[in-house]
Amino acid sequence: MAPFVLCAADLVGVLILVFVLFLPRHRRPELVVAFLTTNIGVLAVSSALASSTIGAGLGLGLFGILSIIRLRSEELAQHEVAYYFAALALGLLGGLNTDANSIDLVLMAAVLAAVAIGDHPRVSPRTRSQQILLDRAHTSEEALRTHLGALLDAAVLSTKVVRTDIVNDTTLVDVRYRANTAAPSATTPAATAATPADTRVGAEVGAWR
Repeated sequence: MAPFVLCAADLVGVLILVFVLFLPRHRRPELVVAFLTTNIGVLAVSSALASSTIGAGLGLGLFGILSIIRLRSEELAQHEVAYYFAALALGLLGGLNTDANSIDLVLMAAVLAAVAIGDHPRVSPRTRSQQILLDRAHTSEEALRTHLGALLDAAVLSTKVVRTDIVNDTTLVDVRYRANTAAPSATTPAATAATPADTRVGAEVGAWR
């Protein structure tokens, strides 16, 4: 099998990863260039290392050094880290092995299958995470979960109290929840009427996780 077959397979794989799996599921076009650049960059560097006298171990060591550099960017969700790793793995599989064989193609397909299955909505239902500031000091976790469920109109999965201020009567909490998908009925009161007037939502916008 010609070596360029793996490069072509990598290009097909990363296009499937980005435009078939990631973009339709998560709607974050700003990460498309990051995934494509990561994949093509790793493919180019690993191909150059594999065809030179420099050992592949040195190349992987360089990638390890680069991985400890913290970029000044927004925090990535776990599924986005998984897509980054998949893009990197496809590039390494396509570039490091100069003797192309069917095993590399099977491994590429396995990487794509792992992402497709693991990130499927039926396997991992979509949840949201948000930091909320309540101007009420909640000392009971059960009461806090009940209050947040009514406020967000969602099923609260977990809560983490960041700060409880008894003096100023406030609670800062990180909450992970699954929004209710049922459409509101005509008899349902407006959300502003059902929401307590003394509740303030923190400035951080909830993100899909």
